[in-house]
Amino acid sequence: MTATDPSTSHHLGIDLGGTNLKFAVVERTGNVWRTLEQGREATRAGGGPDAVVAQIGGMATAAVARWPGIVTVGVGVPGLYDPAHGTTRFLVNVPGDWAGRPVAGPVAAAVGVPVALINDARAFGLAELRLGAGRGASSLIGLTLGTGVGGVIAIDGRVHLGHDGTAGEIGHQTIDPDGPTCGCGNRGCVEAFARADRIAEACGTDDVEAAVAAARAGDEGALAGLRRVGTALGIGIANVIVVIAPDLVVIGGGVAAAGDLLLDPIRDELRRRVYTTALDRVEVVTAELGPWAGAIGAAIHGAESGEPGETAGGAAYADASGLGAADRTGETTRTAATTIG
Repeated sequence: MTATDPSTSHHLGIDLGGTNLKFAVVERTGNVWRTLEQGREATRAGGGPDAVVAQIGGMATAAVARWPGIVTVGVGVPGLYDPAHGTTRFLVNVPGDWAGRPVAGPVAAAVGVPVALINDARAFGLAELRLGAGRGASSLIGLTLGTGVGGVIAIDGRVHLGHDGTAGEIGHQTIDPDGPTCGCGNRGCVEAFARADRIAEACGTDDVEAAVAAARAGDEGALAGLRRVGTALGIGIANVIVVIAPDLVVIGGGVAAAGDLLLDPIRDELRRRVYTTALDRVEVVTAELGPWAGAIGAAIHGAESGEPGETAGGAAYADASGLGAADRTGETTRTAATTIG
């Protein structure tokens, strides 16, 4: 099918990171998705939130000019957001005061199409579910391992966002009440054992890339470090498996390049801890879409946010007036979402 098919639509996704701002244009025909274009540029983080939001708007405007058929935009953010107002609450690794900062509204005003926000880890999971390792899965657990440990849960073919977009924070469940302090303020979170700096520390290397390389070369210290990280991840994943009995567990992020050197310790821990569901029906795999998953998933989120059954954590758009659904007098979030062409 071509873009002239009435069932075909184009959607833009933007993934905000502290280092790079990435975009992806995707095409949807029914339930079939494909990526048309992707790119990146350095995030102008030094200019503060105003500069970054303007940069997102500029990137979106340029993409819409190249692809005039774009009908929605999704923006993935590295932290917490308010889906009803299209504002950020707290962002990781992007300097400045992001509390209450409008993002969806200014971008929508710049491009003239609806804009929806999503957490970047949830965007990763949605991309893998539709286009990547999770294709065909009904239920999925995803973790993306980087500066932190992002998480995502999909049930019945949809990413579960919760009432405010925060559902799926697998990295912030407690696995050791007396464990190390986590950046969220808790102690003993999965993230406190499996974020990038802790992986490097466990493996005796400077960074995750060096840890993976050393483990692949057979370094016993690095292999032992990955086993310890895999054990921590396995405990956290086991806790979620017994709750939702997923078809698939998808691991993303730089350390996923270690493959079975990391996945096998996770699988071993699952066998030690999960007795309520058949583990031979739960596959543990690495992600397929690499660094573009966040932008692709954001685009898919924008496309799907107005559909029946979308959770409250992602249903609200900011429209071309620049207002979020909660700001439009006389309109409900659902009404605003369903007015999209």
